[in-house]
Amino acid sequence: MDAHTARTRADFDRLAALDTGAWSHNSHYHAYLLRHLPRRIDSALEIGCGTGEFSRLLARRARRVTALDLSPEMVRVARERSANYPGIDYIAADATTWDISPNTYDCAASIATLHHLPLEPTLTRMRDALRPGGTLLVLDLHAPDFPGDYLRSALALPVSLALRMLHRLPLREPPNVRAAWAEHARHDVYPHVDEVERLCARLLPGARVRKHLLWRYSLTWRKPD
Repeated sequence: MDAHTARTRADFDRLAALDTGAWSHNSHYHAYLLRHLPRRIDSALEIGCGTGEFSRLLARRARRVTALDLSPEMVRVARERSANYPGIDYIAADATTWDISPNTYDCAASIATLHHLPLEPTLTRMRDALRPGGTLLVLDLHAPDFPGDYLRSALALPVSLALRMLHRLPLREPPNVRAAWAEHARHDVYPHVDEVERLCARLLPGARVRKHLLWRYSLTWRKPD
């Protein structure tokens, strides 16, 4: 395991203990992603499952969900929170090397994880994992591309605060949580959306890449039948 991967695993082992399962910027877009899936599918793959929130949503539609995460602590918490979801198989594994069978899944998803992984190889593996007609779903953070992105970021701040109030959360995370995420963010590198779009034009023709208000972009794609 290289130094970057080891550091990322250690970061998320530490962050797992701080996760409360409350509303987040990521969970705000879960419903949007799920709208791109059929009501019922046979199998789904999630890369970077964290504490399993999106895996559990997938399990309401899929007979079987395979959920990978680099952090053993994240997987432990996910298993604890998913006791009533026997169809989810949580696996502590490096998604860049784990043996993902091709043409196997009706959905391949990744939430706020892709920026930790090599972009082109990971999207290629997710694409190849899908059966014909399967759906690829990505939600991730992005670097600003244009001046309009800085305006969008400024607008997102009051919206984020209002949403936290709506979900009855403190306006700010506790100091220890903020410190842990700030330490992790020192090593984060986010892609530019135009980079993602160029890659999709080659690998995933017809994919829809969309910027969202809360510092995220989504990528949705259906594999041709």
